[in-house]
Amino acid sequence: MLIKRDKWLQYRILRSRSSLARRLPKTQLLNKNTLAKMLGRYHSVVLKPRDGSYGRNIVFIKRKGANTYRVQNENNAVTMRGTDKVLKWLRKKSKGHRYIVQRRLQLAQIRHKPFDMRIMTQRKKGASSAWNVTGSYAKVAARGYLVTNVTGRPIPLLKALKLAKIGNRSLLVKAERVALLAAKQLGERYPKLRQVGFDIGIDRKRRVWIIEGNYRPDLRPFRRLKDSSIHRRILWYKKH
Repeated sequence: MLIKRDKWLQYRILRSRSSLARRLPKTQLLNKNTLAKMLGRYHSVVLKPRDGSYGRNIVFIKRKGANTYRVQNENNAVTMRGTDKVLKWLRKKSKGHRYIVQRRLQLAQIRHKPFDMRIMTQRKKGASSAWNVTGSYAKVAARGYLVTNVTGRPIPLLKALKLAKIGNRSLLVKAERVALLAAKQLGERYPKLRQVGFDIGIDRKRRVWIIEGNYRPDLRPFRRLKDSSIHRRILWYKKH
């Protein structure tokens, strides 16, 4: 089966397993009704292109008051009145891309900047092979941005949890367990799938969330980790 890069499809595959459903932020296909409903229910939402990658064209919307919203794309923010205006602005910008609307997580922070985890899961050839966590690092949003990325050297996860004063090894083990369960679920749908780089968030209440899985994750940040064995392990799994 063709492995399709589609955030909405992936959300539905993961949500079909009850133990993963509670790990997924509420997500809907974007239209006028769902945007109004989600903004009514949550203080802040994220709009993502269904086929997007590398954090491009992601839009954050925060409710400021009655029918007034702060809309941020990259490090540019504007205030708009009414969801109609927001959608009109997005249509101009999106060039035909279809979007999902997702509840925005209040991610744990490092030095007042949100961060999430990239957890790499891989398996050897053969649909019956077991999934393993082969590498991980923390991604921190640059100043003025809300999307997390790797601008400097990626941060080892235990160090990131310590800097954020949010948890220790047991929280990391929990996050890895969630990533492996999600990898197994996606692997059942796509027998030829052999790697998924998961973006895993920890909110301020120490709850673990699956933000999304990337079927073609960027491996360059793993090369920049001090522990070079992580990158070597990932490359070994890609060959075997």
